[in-house]
Amino acid sequence: MDRQEHLRRLQDGEPFDLLVIGGGATGCGIALDAATRGLRVALVERDDFAQGTSSKSTKLVHGGVRYLEKAILKLDKDQFNLVREGLRERGRLLKNAPHLAHAIRLMTPVKTWFQAAYIFAGLVLYDLLAGRLSLGRSRLVTRGTAQKLFPQLNLDGYVAAVIYADGQFNDARMAVSLARTAAAHGAICANHVEVTGLVKEDGRIRGAQVRDRIDGRTWTIAAKGVVNATGPFADAVRRLDDPQAPDTLKVSSGIHILLSADTTPDDLSLMIPSTEDGRVLFMIPWQGHVLFGTTDEPAGVEFDPVPQCKDVDYLLRYAGAYLRRPVAHKDILAVWNGLRPLVFDPKKKNTQELARTHVLTQSPSGLLTMAGGKWTSYRAMAEDAVDAACLAFGLDRGRPCVTQELHLLGSKAYYPDAWRDLAVREGLDPDLVRSLFLLHGDETMQVVALGRALDLMQPIHPSHPYIGAQVVFAVRREMARHVSDVLLRRLPLGLVDMAHAREAAPVVAAIMGRELGWDETRRTHEVESVCRLLEAWYTGYDPADARQAKNVAEADLEKQSLLPAQGKRPTAEAM
Repeated sequence: MDRQEHLRRLQDGEPFDLLVIGGGATGCGIALDAATRGLRVALVERDDFAQGTSSKSTKLVHGGVRYLEKAILKLDKDQFNLVREGLRERGRLLKNAPHLAHAIRLMTPVKTWFQAAYIFAGLVLYDLLAGRLSLGRSRLVTRGTAQKLFPQLNLDGYVAAVIYADGQFNDARMAVSLARTAAAHGAICANHVEVTGLVKEDGRIRGAQVRDRIDGRTWTIAAKGVVNATGPFADAVRRLDDPQAPDTLKVSSGIHILLSADTTPDDLSLMIPSTEDGRVLFMIPWQGHVLFGTTDEPAGVEFDPVPQCKDVDYLLRYAGAYLRRPVAHKDILAVWNGLRPLVFDPKKKNTQELARTHVLTQSPSGLLTMAGGKWTSYRAMAEDAVDAACLAFGLDRGRPCVTQELHLLGSKAYYPDAWRDLAVREGLDPDLVRSLFLLHGDETMQVVALGRALDLMQPIHPSHPYIGAQVVFAVRREMARHVSDVLLRRLPLGLVDMAHAREAAPVVAAIMGRELGWDETRRTHEVESVCRLLEAWYTGYDPADARQAKNVAEADLEKQSLLPAQGKRPTAEAM
């Protein structure tokens, strides 16, 4: 995707069938569905694709085991349908983006044989609901077998364990792939374009006023219909239409920490279905390390929320209880906080009781809002939204929905051992090629060709397999416009090792500067901005100071000016 070309087409004055606000999982999915049906669709995102909730998940593609239990115990049809839909969509996602998603095994230790039988029976039903898209049969194992499979785990006090299958994926890359695939089918997509107001004719919404947050230009996009797909910010967009619109969402925060390696097997994860306060925790291999989370706390809506010390301490306490070695702040490589938009129900007492269902609403002026939902069900949510939009706005449906079997860019010629064949054929380091394939799929050779032509096959950090050519590819083909776009979403380095991401920032800024014509002042600004943002995500000091650091970074991105001198990064021991 060439950003300038997409901006030019956004500004040509031709009305669109649909304008989608929001470039996360839901918005990108809607743009893809609409484009493949032959609709003329535009998508704008205030920040970067998947900058918010959609890049800060637990990286799981799942049907929702805990929702199944609630569905049965409470005879809750909505929860049951949520699980059935999630399992169906889980299978489709893994098939349509096999380079970004794969199956994993999850283990849940149990303390009594009654509990073992109860959970195992539920998982048998879970497998049956998946039907032909099942990822494998669940099984019940003894404590001894579980210990052999997961030797790092402390199973004192447990009698057995149940093992089941779910999926894992790279959420940020998935969102970018959705946007690029939508663009390949004719959608016009642009990140860093903010909606500042809605345009109405005779009381009906007919487009939006927008501003390019890179160069400050403003213009109006005309559209027959507007879809609000902004996740936790859906109510804020609804109030652009009607300042008196009531809240429809409750928002909870999910804290995740990435711990140093050697804590879990490569293909087995831990799922704790209920802590003493009712939360669900996961310990999952990710990017060569282990992801541990998540918390579930009521939260306010804000951009780039700051992880809180108490939540990180909570996760460390549980990690230490389940592992055979102590886990401390010094083991943390990265930490992030994602907001979960949950559909509001005044009958529920807290966010832990809310289902991740999605709800479509339309305002009297025509604004169509998709609220709630979860990553796994993005495709079904998009199909529902486009069906509703066609009806609400009188659009010609054209072709029927085709996204159930639609392979995303990077997956059309992908097969599991393709990276091995490429490494041998091109004489490349197998570890490097495998890393490229897990991010780019069958576009890997395009990245390699760029690297050879531009002499950018060197890593941007010596401890990680991410190379300079990927930065160029991100700028030219994936609309990356800030160093943070590359280090936090196009490449996962900022979520793998924050310290190393800060060290790599000058290298990334230099490469992006050559591509985008940045002067020294802009390069310095970009490095300091991403370092400030990463610093704001660290815990162990006053959260007010963290928020202040984050606000400074955001304000400077807006002004495109130099930040104050960077403060000293807190040490791991001080976190």
